[in-house]
Amino acid sequence: MPSTFTLVTETAHPAAALFDLSLDIDAHVASMSQSSERAVAGVATGRIGLGETVTWRARHFGIWWTMTSRITALDRPSRFVDQQVRGPFKTFVHEHRFEQLADGSRMTDTITLASPIFGAAAERLILVPYVRRLIGARNAHLIAMLG
Repeated sequence: MPSTFTLVTETAHPAAALFDLSLDIDAHVASMSQSSERAVAGVATGRIGLGETVTWRARHFGIWWTMTSRITALDRPSRFVDQQVRGPFKTFVHEHRFEQLADGSRMTDTITLASPIFGAAAERLILVPYVRRLIGARNAHLIAMLG
């Protein structure tokens, strides 16, 4: 059974600006420099859109991985979903939600993932904490990019 977790990030920036930056391939690459992540196929620069794919190449756990994701839902400026169509996970779905608040915005990331091996134990002990840290670092980087 897949594991799901949610990460909530609040910022003083407008939801629409954060939404647009979250779809920007170049911003994503900059936020993932610690894993040498880069776009190697599909939409490799600029903003990705509904139905479009990007193939990522990155180093995690000392191993090079390749993963292709597709934007499967997009409702600007409140929500989009990217989903693995090919890659290392049995399942990987990332829902991004954006809410405008009186004094900024709230970004809610809900990620559902399933390990292809070792099942729930690997997910709970290794993958969920690791991906949670990655998304937290990514979100902090995006907020810093907005100033």
